[in-house]
Amino acid sequence: MRERICSGCERIFEARKFENLKEMIKNTKEKFGDETAFKFKSDNNGEIITMNYNQYIDEINALGTALISVGLKDKRIGVISENRYEWEEAYLTIACGTGIVVPLDKSLPDNEILSLIERSEMEAIFYSSKYDEVMKKAKDEKIGKIKFFISMDLEEKKKEVYSQKELIKLGKDLIKNGATSYLDAEINNEEMAVMLFTSGTTSQSKAVKLSHNNICSNIYDIASTFDVTSNDTFLSFLPLHHVFECTVGFLYPVSVGANIGFCQGIRHIAENLKDYEASAMIAVPILFDNMYKKVMQSIEKKGKLGTVQFGIKLSKIAKVFGIDIRRKLFKEVLDSLGGKLRLFVAGGAAFDPETEKGLNNLGIETYQGYGLTETSPVIAAEHPTCRKIGSIGKTFPSLETKIIEPDEMGIGELAVRGPSVMLGYYGEKEKSITEDGWFNTGDLAYIDKNGFIFITGRKKSVIVLKNGKNVYPEEIETLINKISGVKESFVYGKPDKEDPIDLKIGVKIVYDKDKIKEEYNTEDLEEIKKIMWNKVKEINRTMPTYKYVKEMILTEEELIKTTTLKIKRFEEIKKVM
Repeated sequence: MRERICSGCERIFEARKFENLKEMIKNTKEKFGDETAFKFKSDNNGEIITMNYNQYIDEINALGTALISVGLKDKRIGVISENRYEWEEAYLTIACGTGIVVPLDKSLPDNEILSLIERSEMEAIFYSSKYDEVMKKAKDEKIGKIKFFISMDLEEKKKEVYSQKELIKLGKDLIKNGATSYLDAEINNEEMAVMLFTSGTTSQSKAVKLSHNNICSNIYDIASTFDVTSNDTFLSFLPLHHVFECTVGFLYPVSVGANIGFCQGIRHIAENLKDYEASAMIAVPILFDNMYKKVMQSIEKKGKLGTVQFGIKLSKIAKVFGIDIRRKLFKEVLDSLGGKLRLFVAGGAAFDPETEKGLNNLGIETYQGYGLTETSPVIAAEHPTCRKIGSIGKTFPSLETKIIEPDEMGIGELAVRGPSVMLGYYGEKEKSITEDGWFNTGDLAYIDKNGFIFITGRKKSVIVLKNGKNVYPEEIETLINKISGVKESFVYGKPDKEDPIDLKIGVKIVYDKDKIKEEYNTEDLEEIKKIMWNKVKEINRTMPTYKYVKEMILTEEELIKTTTLKIKRFEEIKKVM
């Protein structure tokens, strides 16, 4: 089949395009200065503290002025902590006039944090008290070029550790006395502003170079695709170092004057949704899957499943006539999630179509998006006028996509071109972007006649059989994960004893012991194996014979994952073998 370039979809909402993040926050201060920017809970009594955009951007200007005064102009500066206001303050301070920001994965072990400090050649780092010990080690062992250690929690400088709060006070005094070095700092929109490490071990991770132009073009596309205003509150849950949360859940809300509430952890999601009156949230699909399952289980336990199903049919009929009654019909359900929720965006993995349909049926507009660190990140997404369940939507307005070397099914590697594609990898020897601007994503996909993109799996994880047929593990995993009692699964290809030059398809299933007992009334391992194997065979019957799963491993042990919750397939294959 011939390659077909798919142009970006049309913009459906009016949005302002910013040349850089400094221009963006200046606009936000002018338009939304008195609006709430952040909500977070006090460590002392759990009281909700709010901060407006005037306060936030004044503190950014003060902190930036202080950083330049101590010699950090044009330097690389790291940020690592749990999701909190100080992280977002440090990030924009560095990016908007100080130097290059280097966000680090908060879940990395100490040795990998130290390795990235050295690899990035950062000269300063902002961090929370959780990282005191590893930072002491970096200081004592003189790791890399780092000279300034800045605590998000100290009230004042302690020994050689600076206080973020104290630096802000210093910066305010400097500005009062006429310092304008930060306020007047010019931004080069085309140079590296952010250095981001991809997930994986430090030896495998790559340092992605992103510019202001990369990030701001993606924000423009997001704002043209989704309808978010200063009246909305985002619940910040995914790690902020992850570019999906950083661009979509932080920078985009700031650009439109929306406010951000910081989640206290996975156990506090329901509580925080209510406390902050959150209206929007981005997350990985597994989180939305679990939320939807809990909601439906609660409905079933209350004996209201029939009523809800009837309500869904009724709301669909009303929608034909242009009337949306979902939020009235399912008010009780929505109230259990805080009452204000209206928008979910999933990314980072395949989304279960049943969850997406179910949440939409209940009145929460739920969309699937897709992107990579290398593309700032969003490449494609569903949106209000562009939805096809199972797809990742259409190409974003500023971008072009194509399928490289499509097979007879139209499946090949997805490539992307446009302004949000990175500058390249730091220190790379071979160019990762072609002369005419195309970046290969490493994901296999096909694009239908209407321009909707369907991801079928990772190029590296595809299982190629002796007969030349391709098996996409993620496709089978999605089906197996729907089996009641299955937490997660991993599909692999393993040499077939009967035909050593061919592969047989196997699956490793992580089961939920409590759910199995509730659903099938058994704790006997052999009985559980029998039940699961029969379910797998039922799935086999829905697929071509070459995709049949012929081996099953059952375990309660979670699969090995990256910090962004992607299965480490190579590690799992080693365990299976």
